[in-house]
Amino acid sequence: MKAIYFDCYSGASGDMILGALIDAGADFQRLRQGLESLKVPGYTIAIEHVARKGVKACQFRVVIDETHVAPHRHLRHILEIIDAGDLPQEVKTAAARTFQRIAEVEAAIHDTTIEKVHFHEIGAIDSIVDVVGAHLALHDLGVDRVYASALHVGSGTVQCDHGLMPVPAPATAALLEGVPCYGGDVPGELVTPTGAALLAQMAKQFGPMPAMRIAKIGYGGGTRDLQDRPNVLRVLVGDLTEEADPRERIVVMEAMVDDMQPELFPPFIADVLAAGARDAFLTPVIGKKGRPAYVVTILCDEEKSSDITRSLFHGTTTIGVRMRTEHRVCLPRELRAVRTPWGAVRVKVTMLEGEIHTAAPEFEDCRARAEEAKAPVRRVYEAALAAALQGEFEHE
Repeated sequence: MKAIYFDCYSGASGDMILGALIDAGADFQRLRQGLESLKVPGYTIAIEHVARKGVKACQFRVVIDETHVAPHRHLRHILEIIDAGDLPQEVKTAAARTFQRIAEVEAAIHDTTIEKVHFHEIGAIDSIVDVVGAHLALHDLGVDRVYASALHVGSGTVQCDHGLMPVPAPATAALLEGVPCYGGDVPGELVTPTGAALLAQMAKQFGPMPAMRIAKIGYGGGTRDLQDRPNVLRVLVGDLTEEADPRERIVVMEAMVDDMQPELFPPFIADVLAAGARDAFLTPVIGKKGRPAYVVTILCDEEKSSDITRSLFHGTTTIGVRMRTEHRVCLPRELRAVRTPWGAVRVKVTMLEGEIHTAAPEFEDCRARAEEAKAPVRRVYEAALAAALQGEFEHE
């Protein structure tokens, strides 16, 4: 399983994350093409090699056209821009969730709603580039799992729009809720709101580096020199070894529903999956007084449990939600394309001890190919499954 570890001993910012990922092998030209598809004018991007305390690093820069008048943008504008871009769907989803994190924090700090607040951080061109670009670069590297160290946030104070504030600034502190971080004697802000939002979204585990065979190391350079250390963000890319703990934490949520129209369950399940749940399903049961009922079970990451809880209350008639944290072990999986007589079909493949364990053609791909060719869906599905089991993947 391919993994990446962000070593944040000098903090993290959006441009440092992008610089480190590019230095680790993300393709700059594909990154540029993806960002250009957003149709956001008024900037160019560039990279240059810099030295920070003798450490060579890649510095990513967004060069703003000072003659361009940028429009005022709110969260909905950003989400529309992302959705219209020529980007992989998982990049769109991750970028949208990152901006949603920032928006929720800003709304809470200013005691208002997301819709009513104009966010300078969200509307800024460089924030759009940093957030979308970072997720696109991570996707380009083909990483399966993201880890990060505790974040060094710096010390002292930072000048904000609302005056002098202690480090970490209010938005950064809120975005780091649940993330291990520490201060120190390095003066100034080492973790920016964009850096905090990106790592909170990307990393599923924080702490020491997992056991991994390192294949590539990248350094992203910061914009200033620090007195006692290189101002760089280091990323290590490689394969997890067998000694790496395969367990991950997952929140299991359950709710009993016995007074709701059954037709309302499918759209609710679709909504919670779109909101970031890992899985959601229904179990028919017999409730008190012999009433037929359903147990709604949802699996989600810990940081999404609050949002999913709200979705449960809004989308069902339940009046209570149980939740617990468990560990689970999942086989590594990936989507790989096969060629059938009716066209390409993606297949979800799981691996066990280096060999294909299961293969499941994506049903929507099969249905689309079948409708295009006016062929039975079953034929397309069976052909895709046979090709996958034979290892006839397109990239091979």
